[in-house]
Amino acid sequence: MISRRLIRIKVFKVLFSRINSGSDSFLAAEKELILSCDKTLELYYFLLSLPVEMKRVAQQKIDSGLKKYHPTPSEANPNTRFVNNSIISLLDEEEDIKGFCKKRGLNWSDYESFVKKLYTLVSTRDYFLSYLESGESNFDSDLKLIATIFEEELDDSDDLYTILEDSNLYWTDDLAYVINIITKKLYNLRPGERIDHPEVFIKEEDKDYAIRLLNISMIRYAEYTGLMSEYVINWETDRLAATDIALIVMGIAEAVAFPNIPLKVTINEYVELSKFYSTPNSKVFVNGMLDKILLSLKEQGKIEKSGRGLVGSSE
Repeated sequence: MISRRLIRIKVFKVLFSRINSGSDSFLAAEKELILSCDKTLELYYFLLSLPVEMKRVAQQKIDSGLKKYHPTPSEANPNTRFVNNSIISLLDEEEDIKGFCKKRGLNWSDYESFVKKLYTLVSTRDYFLSYLESGESNFDSDLKLIATIFEEELDDSDDLYTILEDSNLYWTDDLAYVINIITKKLYNLRPGERIDHPEVFIKEEDKDYAIRLLNISMIRYAEYTGLMSEYVINWETDRLAATDIALIVMGIAEAVAFPNIPLKVTINEYVELSKFYSTPNSKVFVNGMLDKILLSLKEQGKIEKSGRGLVGSSE
């Protein structure tokens, strides 16, 4: 489930936290990293259970309208297409989703006001109104509606972001990525099928990559920081942005420890991370430092790349 870029983000956050807190416990850092990765899967199941809660809110609204002494025409003859959505029914019947959420204590009832607000917002959208008015339900239209809700309403929701931030600090960087995973799963779904839920790591080697990257970055932090001082003119390393240092250390660790990852990939990845987690000028600095340090280490024979297309190449 977790991509290499998201792994790098999680390693960076653990490394940055540990270095700045002065903690040098590798075991504690590793446990925190694995927990952070596991929380991504939690968010996946938590979000996947949201449409069922929206259905519950919609059904409550229908029931409330039917109980009125003088209901409006729309209340007396409610449109039940959303509450009968086949994809929501599938999610509601999924024991994997129910079991996981129950085991982890993931419950939208704690955020009922958000669910009601979200359903009210969605019910005003043109795509939702078109869905209600388009006649008899079918699998494709049902699926498209649920996927559209995930795509259009959740990623930029300040209310949802606040909930996730308050609930679990590990979730703040995962939202867009998890939404993308969910929508891909939905669009790949076929009638009569169940959703093929992911594991935390796409491959077992990704878990090894995450742990090794963190451990080497921590073990050789001082050594790799020292390498930077050779290339920083008129600046002391303690005057540099701590986020830049952590990212450069990780870049060096990855280049040295993983011969199957091209140098250009490593440099580009940490430059991209610097755009989001450091200063406005960091991307230029991180790019320049990694380019110089990695080239020097390669010339010294301390970086060797193996595998097809990597031997003898700067990539």
